Amino acid sequence: MRQFFRMLLLALVLLTVALVSALTAMQFAIHGREVAIPKLVGLSPTEAEHASSASGLQMVVERQFYSPDIPEGRIMTQMPPPGTKVRRGWSIRVAQSLGAQRIAIPNATGGSERIAELNIRRRGFSLGSIAHLNLPDATPGQVISQSPPANASGVSAPKISLLVSDGPAPQTYVMPNLTGQPLGSATLTLQDAGIKIGKVNLLPPQSPTGEPQISRVAPSAEPGAASMIVSQNPAPGQKIAAGSTVNFEVR
Repeated sequence: MRQFFRMLLLALVLLTVALVSALTAMQFAIHGREVAIPKLVGLSPTEAEHASSASGLQMVVERQFYSPDIPEGRIMTQMPPPGTKVRRGWSIRVAQSLGAQRIAIPNATGGSERIAELNIRRRGFSLGSIAHLNLPDATPGQVISQSPPANASGVSAPKISLLVSDGPAPQTYVMPNLTGQPLGSATLTLQDAGIKIGKVNLLPPQSPTGEPQISRVAPSAEPGAASMIVSQNPAPGQKIAAGSTVNFEVR
């Protein structure tokens, strides 16, 4: 029995040693592939590229900004920051300085979106975001505002964003319940409100018990003004805009 416990204790010791060795080797393998992020801020693109490659990392220029303090072409910011431990092959995202702002911001308002875009790019700027807004007093497609404004100074990014008018908001209606009404009168009601009639599907007649009968409608038959509306889409109570389309099933 004593010999058995001695062998069991030896086996446990050997197992513990094996586990510790495996964990140590794994940790060494993981950290052996780690490198510290070098400092790229203030370097030229070539210098920053060399510093990144020497550490087994990649540099990606994501943005460019105007800066009165950092010379043109130099790296302004980086992410991750210097000293961060990462694996080889990691990408360092940087922003590059365009130097001090030397170009006046053009006035892109008053004309169409296309003319504004051409004016912006011709002046050496990039087109930023474009937002649309319904305005009753502005022509649809007209640029009514920009950011930064014309002739602004101290601009950080070489991008100009636009606000474009979509004209007045379309008039909306609450869809009435037209089931049980003749197709002709429902059509006139909707057309007066600027609503279009879409597909009108002619259903087969029903028996007195409410079950569909074998259709005797000729293949070329079409719904008439006296056809009764059985269902509608959109459903009653839904909000629809002028110019929308309504579909019916009739008998």
